[in-house]
Formats: sequence, C-alpha cells, structure tokens
Amino acid sequence: MEKIQDMSVRRRRVVGIDAPVAQARPVGFLEPAHDLPQRGVSMLRPLEEPSIAKVRYRYVQGILWSLAAAFTILTAAMAKEMGPVSPMAAIGPLPRPQAAAPVGVPAVEAPASRDQRAIEGDASIRWYNGRPVRPARTIRMKVTAYSPDAASCYPYADGQTATLHSVDTNGGFLVAADTSVLPFGTMLSIDGYASGSVVPVLDRGGAIKGNRLDLLFPTHEAALQWGVKTLDVVVWEYADGKPATDPRKERS
Repeated sequence: MEKIQDMSVRRRRVVGIDAPVAQARPVGFLEPAHDLPQRGVSMLRPLEEPSIAKVRYRYVQGILWSLAAAFTILTAAMAKEMGPVSPMAAIGPLPRPQAAAPVGVPAVEAPASRDQRAIEGDASIRWYNGRPVRPARTIRMKVTAYSPDAASCYPYADGQTATLHSVDTNGGFLVAADTSVLPFGTMLSIDGYASGSVVPVLDRGGAIKGNRLDLLFPTHEAALQWGVKTLDVVVWEYADGKPATDPRKERS
C-alpha cells in the first residue's frame, strides 16, 4: 500500500499534477475580453511632436507675413502723403495736323495781334480806366477853375457832379464842360492840371458854354490861384477799338 502511494506521488511530480493547470486558449477564437482596450479609451495614436524643421519653417513664414503687412501699410501712407498722381498721358483722339502755309504766302494775322502791336509800338499811348487811350485832336479853349464848396457851387454844393459822381472821383481831378461840345465821359489832358494826366468830363455849369472848361480844385483858394487861362486842350480816345462807356451808368 505504501508502495502504491509512493508511485502516485512520483507520478504527480513528474507530470506536474499538483501544479496549476494553465487554461488552454481555443484555436481560432478571439482573444479574451481582458486583452482588448477598455471602452472609452481612444485607439488613436498620440500626436507626434513637430520636428525642428517644421518649427523653423513656421517661424520664417510668420516673419515674412509681418514684413509684407508692414510694407503694405508704409506704401499706403506714402501714397496718401503724396496725393493723387496725374496721368502720364491723356487718352483721346489725336489732333489733326495743321496744314502748313504755302511758301512765299504770308500768314493771315489776327486783328487783335495787329492792334496789340500797334498799341505797344505807339509812344503816345496812355492808359485810362484800365484801357489804352491815344490823342485824337487838340482844341484851343478858355480854362477856368472852381471848387465843390458853396463859394463855387451854391446852391448845389452837395458833393456831387451833374452825372451824380462824387467830387472825389478820379482823385478829385475832373472837368466841367459844355456837353454839346464835349459830352460826358470825354477824356482830356490840360497842361498844368493833374500833372498832365487824362481827366474826364463829369460836370457842367450854366456859365460854361462853347470852348470853355472849368477845372475842379479841392478848395476855393486853389481855384482862385489857377485864375483864367487859354490853353490847347488834348482830347483822347480809346485805342482798343471798343466804344466809350456812358459815365452816367457808372457811379463811383
């Protein structure tokens, strides 16, 4: 009996009956559930860290974008400071070529050009009221003087002439005449009066008849100093070909 038990113990030791028996996995079946990943755990691989080359590329790219933005802002500011730029050339139809004048035939000169050259070349031309004037004729006249105060103009010493101009018109240098001989607006120059400048006829008087002139002076004393003289009076006309203006329609 002891011999039989001893052999049983030996057999168990040889084949490992007392050892824990490993569970055999069935062939062709899936792995046990404990070997699979748990539910809710991501099966994706973790993100790879960017390489040094990619980091440098993104850094350089950011710098280039910043430089481009700064350049755009700078050029816009300069363009605004300089203002609008005029076009290099106007777009439009080409001008027609002008035909050349035949050889030996003088070109037709515009009347304005001839008049302008005549005015510039004439030493007798003067300027009055912004227009060129020239001497037209000379009249021998008796020349007296008067003042705008009551000593000469009573009862009409209101500071106005017969054309309703102020006695200060033309610096106070103006003339009274017989308008049937010299109409209002006639331009005259009298030696010794207004330094020989051209003065207008803007007044008249009951005693001024025929070839008679009355020169305006600022005071009665100055008029008395002039006295009475007989002089050659120069009558002027406009040299620009335009008609004379009516002084009664122009007030100063």
